[in-house]
Amino acid sequence: MAQAYVTETGSGGAGTGREESRLRRVLGRWRRDPRIWRRGLLVAALAIALALVMALHAEIPNRYGNLGSLTETFLPWLGLLIPLLLALALIRRSATALIAVVLPTAVWLNLFGGLLTDRTGAGGDLTVVTHNVNADNADPSGTAREVAASGADVVALEELTETAAPVYEKALESAYKYHEVVGTVGLWSKYPLSGTEAVDIELGWKRAMRSTVTAPGGEVAVYVAHLPSVRVKLEAGFTARQRDKSADALGEAIADEPIDKVILLGDLNGTMNDRSLNAVTAQMRSTQGAAGSGFGFSWPASFPMARIDQIMVRGVEPAASWTLPETGSDHLPVAARVQLDGS
Repeated sequence: MAQAYVTETGSGGAGTGREESRLRRVLGRWRRDPRIWRRGLLVAALAIALALVMALHAEIPNRYGNLGSLTETFLPWLGLLIPLLLALALIRRSATALIAVVLPTAVWLNLFGGLLTDRTGAGGDLTVVTHNVNADNADPSGTAREVAASGADVVALEELTETAAPVYEKALESAYKYHEVVGTVGLWSKYPLSGTEAVDIELGWKRAMRSTVTAPGGEVAVYVAHLPSVRVKLEAGFTARQRDKSADALGEAIADEPIDKVILLGDLNGTMNDRSLNAVTAQMRSTQGAAGSGFGFSWPASFPMARIDQIMVRGVEPAASWTLPETGSDHLPVAARVQLDGS
C-alpha cells in the first residue's frame, strides 16, 4: 500500500510538472515572438470600442432611431462580447489585444458587477407584486391564483381588458379585501385603499393610477403604471416617443406626491439604464438594484432579456426583490419586500 501511494504521487507530480513545463514553453515562445505586440490590433480596437460604448452609453444620441435607449435597454448583454474578444486575442497570440480586453471587462464590472452578488436582506413589513398579465392571456384565473400564491400584501396588474378584469376580481377576492381598477390597470390590497384616482400620462385613455395604502407600517402612496410599448423597426429604429412622453408625465405626478413613502409598480417598457425614463428613475430607487439577486430580467417570459417590469421606491427601504415563476403572460411577475415602519 505504501509503494502504491508513492507511485501515484510521483506520477501526479510528473504530470503537473509536464503541464507547467509546457506552459513555460508557450509563454517563452510568446515572449520571444517579436510580433506579439503587432498582432491582433483589430481585436484590440474592437475591445476599446466596446469599452467606450459601455462607458459612454449616455452620450449615444437618441435622434437617430433612439439608438441610445436601444443600447441602454440591452446594455448588460454587451458583456457577452468580452469572452469572444478574449478568445480571439488568445487565438491571435496578441499581448496588445489581451491588454485591451481588460478595458471592457473593467467597465462592465463597474456597471453591473454589483448585480452579480446577492443583495437580499432580512426584514420588510410589506410585500408587493406587479405583473403585466397580457391582454391575450388564455388563463387569467390561473394567473391570478399564481400571483396570489406569492403571499403578497399588495398586487398590481397591468393590461387588464374589460372581459378579463372581472375574472381577476373574482379570482383574487378571497385573498384581497380591497381593490380598485382604473382603465387597464388595477390594484389589490390586504389593507385599506383610499384616494384612488387615475394618473394622466398623456395617452387619452387610462393606463396609470395612484392609491393610498394604509398598511401597518404607515401610509404609502402606490402608483401603478403601464407605459406605452416601444417597437424596433428597421425603417424607424427604436420607436419610443409616446413612451418617453408618458414617462415624463408619470415623473411629474410622482414628484408632486405629498406622501413621503411612495412605491411605483408597473410595466414601464424600459430599464433603469434607459435615459428616457430619467423623470422617474432620477427620483426613485429600484428594489432589484438595491436588494435583488442578479439582474431580475422579466421580459420576455420564455427567455427574459430585460427588466422592463419595475418596482421602485422613494422614502421606503427595500429588503428583497425577486421574480416569480412564469404564468400565462409574456412577462414574469416581479416581487419585492420593503420596510415601511422606521424606514
